Amino acid sequence: MPELPEVETIVRGLADRVTGDVIETVWLGSKPEPLKSPAVEIASTLESKRIAGVRRMGKHIVFDLEPNHVARTPSSAKKAAGRPARKRKISSDSKGIKSRDANAQWIVHLGMTGQMLLCASGEEIEKHTHAIIGLASGRELRFVDPRRFGRISVAHGFQTPGTEPLQIDLEHFAALFRGRKTPIKSALLNQNLLRGVGNIYADEALFRAGIRPRRRASTLTREHLAKLHGAVKEVLREAIALGGSSVSDYVDANGEEGFFQLKHRVYGREGEPCLVCKTPIKRVVIAGRSSHYCPKCQK
Repeated sequence: MPELPEVETIVRGLADRVTGDVIETVWLGSKPEPLKSPAVEIASTLESKRIAGVRRMGKHIVFDLEPNHVARTPSSAKKAAGRPARKRKISSDSKGIKSRDANAQWIVHLGMTGQMLLCASGEEIEKHTHAIIGLASGRELRFVDPRRFGRISVAHGFQTPGTEPLQIDLEHFAALFRGRKTPIKSALLNQNLLRGVGNIYADEALFRAGIRPRRRASTLTREHLAKLHGAVKEVLREAIALGGSSVSDYVDANGEEGFFQLKHRVYGREGEPCLVCKTPIKRVVIAGRSSHYCPKCQK
């Protein structure tokens, strides 16, 4: 599943390239699972809107939309025609539903295998493409998801629980785990506490902080929490700089893989020697999730 660094990488790429562009057409596939909002509501919210910005909130991609007061030209309308028959165009006029302009947002969650790609309109459409958003520039935003765990929706004033791990200070970070009897790994994955941290980066941060994933959060001293606080931020920032980790289906908005998987110290390295002490890396399952750690370096 794409985690915070992967989503941040996608968001930064899209923000640079589609901010200011106008959504002209919306095509949605026939599979109902990816649609968290009704198809007609998605179309009515998106069509004829200008993309005011693209940002990340936890593991969600948020497209902030604003009204576009420039009329569509005949040439741009022509670009929007002639899509493959296997896609259906959803009209915002369907059933008399009208869009709400103020604070409209398009929300994308990539799930396990979702991809958000920016493509030229003439590029071949991949199998498992569930949404094609035609832009006035002639390009298309395409949502591709083979396993269909990802979701697209629209909202006004979208919010998620939890605190952004790149912004939280030590005092608030320590308070999140005080008195919690769950394993620290499970607590790090709790999106109601920290939003965006996932399996890969929890394992990597715990290794750098020298803390075993099974250790109860309530047993961590302030010194432990200070190390973990710094390690979480350090790992996330390094991963963002390298474009995220491509260990499964993840690619950025250009279809390019990330490189942080080459820097993993424990995740996915079961049985391999620790890069610090040469002890074989172990793997355990905590609350249904794989956790990797060094039994010598982590206490």
